[in-house]
Amino acid sequence: MSEGNIKSILNEERLFQPPTDFVKQAALSATELEQRYALAAQDSNAYWEKMATDLIVWDKPWSQVLDDSKAPNYKWFSGGELNVSANCLDVHLETRADKTAIIFEGEQGGVRRISYAELTSEVSRFANALKASGISCGDRVVIYMPMVPEAVIAMQACARIGAIHSVVFGGFSAVALRDRINDAGARMLITADGGFRGGSPVELKRAADEALSGGCPTIERVIVLQRTKQDVPMKVGRDIWWSDAIADQCDECAPLPVEASHPLFLLYTSGSTGKPKGVQHGSAGYLLNARLTYETVFDYQETDVFWCTADVGWITGHSYVAYGPLAAGATILMYEGSPTVPDAGRFWKICETHKVTVFYTAPTAIRALMRFGDEVPESYDLSSIRLLGSVGEPINPEAWTWYHRVIGREVCPIVDTWWQTETGGIMMSPVPSVTATPPGSCTQPLPGIAADIVDDQGNTVTSPELGGYLVIRKPWPSMLQTIWGDNDRYIETYWEKFHGRFYVAGDSAHTDKHGNFWIMGRIDDVLNVSGHRLGTMEVESALVSHEKVVEAAVVGRPDEIKGEAIFAYVVPCGARPSGDDAKALVKELRAWVSKQVGPIAKPDNIRFADSLPKTRSGKIMRRLLRTIASGEAITQDTSTLEDPSILDQLRGED
Repeated sequence: MSEGNIKSILNEERLFQPPTDFVKQAALSATELEQRYALAAQDSNAYWEKMATDLIVWDKPWSQVLDDSKAPNYKWFSGGELNVSANCLDVHLETRADKTAIIFEGEQGGVRRISYAELTSEVSRFANALKASGISCGDRVVIYMPMVPEAVIAMQACARIGAIHSVVFGGFSAVALRDRINDAGARMLITADGGFRGGSPVELKRAADEALSGGCPTIERVIVLQRTKQDVPMKVGRDIWWSDAIADQCDECAPLPVEASHPLFLLYTSGSTGKPKGVQHGSAGYLLNARLTYETVFDYQETDVFWCTADVGWITGHSYVAYGPLAAGATILMYEGSPTVPDAGRFWKICETHKVTVFYTAPTAIRALMRFGDEVPESYDLSSIRLLGSVGEPINPEAWTWYHRVIGREVCPIVDTWWQTETGGIMMSPVPSVTATPPGSCTQPLPGIAADIVDDQGNTVTSPELGGYLVIRKPWPSMLQTIWGDNDRYIETYWEKFHGRFYVAGDSAHTDKHGNFWIMGRIDDVLNVSGHRLGTMEVESALVSHEKVVEAAVVGRPDEIKGEAIFAYVVPCGARPSGDDAKALVKELRAWVSKQVGPIAKPDNIRFADSLPKTRSGKIMRRLLRTIASGEAITQDTSTLEDPSILDQLRGED
C-alpha cells in the first residue's frame, strides 16, 4: 500500500459540541483531561504509573513500570502482584456491598439483580468448585456459555484462583470450539445445556459434546449450567451440573495474588491464515486500561446503569461487561437474547424498564433497528439515557445522526470508539464532556496512546485526504502480550511490517483538517462482519473441506447492515453447476460453513468459477475479487493474471 492507494471520499463537515448540561455534571473536566494529555506526552511511564497507583489495589508494589528489554514482548509493572477478581469485587465490599452489580434480563423474560456482596459470594463458591475439580493457577479453562451472569461468574472465578480463561462465543460451531480447546490445552470446559437466542433455544451442550467427541484429549471435566432445561446427555465421570459442582462449596475464597504480567485470559481472533490466533492478555495492564477507559470514555457516575450489548465471547464483553465496569464499582446490565424478540422494540423496552443511563452497542445493531422506523423507539421512554456509544466498526454518518436524533434526543453525546481484541481497551474515542465530534469519526487517541498514520516506508502521512497504515508508536498497558504458543506469529503479524518500530493495527485510516482520525477499513484479509472479526482463511478452509469443492477464496463486500458481507468464490469439483444445481450447492455449502465455523461465517454470496484469478506465481489476486464482489469496475493491472478470461466468470457474466 502507498499513500496514493487510499483516498478518503467521505466529506463530513459537521461538528457536535458536548451538551452544556452534560459538561456541567461530567466526571472529567477539560482541564483535567488536558493535564492527563500533558503528563502522558511528557513522560508516558509516569502517566501510567500514576493511573496504576490511583486505580488498582496492589498486593505487592511493582519495581519497574515498563520492561522493554525483550521488546516487542513488553512487560508492565514488573514485580508487582495483584488479583483481578479482588479488584473487581472485594474492593467494593466496604462501600458498595448492597449495590447492584448485575441486572440480568432473559430473552424469555425474568429479571435477576445481583449485588456486589452476592456476586463476590457466587464467584468465590464457583472458584472453590474449580479448585475442587483440580484447576489451579495457570491452567486453562474454556467457557462456552450463553449471555448469562454465570458467564461473568466463571470468568471472575478463574481470575480469582489464577486460572487462565478462554471464552468461546456461543455462536461458534463444534469444530471452532474444538480447535480453540486444543490450541489452549484446556483442562476444563464450562458450558450450559443451552441458551435462548432469536426466540428458540441454542443447543450449546450438544455442540460441546460434538467438539469433545472429535478429540479434545486435555479436557478432564465439563461443568454444565442448567439454563434451558433441555434434555442433554451427561457423561459419567466427566460432566457435572453447575448446581452440583457448587452445592457443598464455601462462599469465601481468598483471591490469589499473581504477578502483574500473569496471563488473565486468551481470546481467539481470526487471522489471515486458517488457524485462529490466541491473543494473550496479562493481568495488571489489562485491568488498568479496562477500568481507566471505562471511567473516561463513559463518564462513569455512581448512579449509572451501564449496558454494553456485546456478548462476553468477544473482547468488548470482556473489557466492558466482565472487568472494566465492575472494577469501577458500576451497575451493569446483561441481556441474553436478540434485539428483535419478541419485536423490534426489545432494546428500547429494556432501556425504559431498567432506566439505562449509558448504552453501548454496535453500528450493525443501530442500522438494523433504524429500518423499523423512528416510531418504534419513540414509543418508549428513553429519557434516562444520557450517553451513547458505538463499537465494532466505523459508524456511518447516517446511522450516527439517527442514533443521536432518535435515541439520544439530540442531548446525548456519542462516543464512537476504536480498538481491537489485541489492544485490550479503547484506544481512540471522543471524551464526551470535552470533544467536539464529527459523525463517523473516532476523533482522537486517549491520553497515553501514541497513534499515527504512516505510509509504506513508515513515514507519517501528512495530507488529510490520504490514508495509510494505522499504527501505535508506543506500548500501552493493555496491549496483547503474545499469541499463545506462537510468539513468532505475534511478531510477524503486529510488528514485522515496520521492523518493530511500532504496532501495526491492520486498519487503514486518515485524519481530517481538525486532526480527527477516520477508520477506513482493514488492510489485511480479515473480515469485519457485524462487528465480529473473521479470518477469510477460516471460511475458505471450511469450504475447501467440503467434498464438492476444489478451491475457494473469500473476501468482504460492503453491506449496509453488517458492515461487510462474506462473498465466496468457489471452484467446484467437476463441471461448474448452473440453474437449480447451483442453487442447491450454494445452500449446501452455506450450511456446511455454518457447521464448521459458525452461523456468522455463512457466505452471503457464493459464485462458482472454473478457477480463481492467480498470478503466474500462484498468488490469488484478492483485490480483484474484492472489486468484483463490490460491483465496481476493474481498474487494477491484470497483465500478471495467469488466465485473464476467468474474470468474466467471476463477474457472473457468462
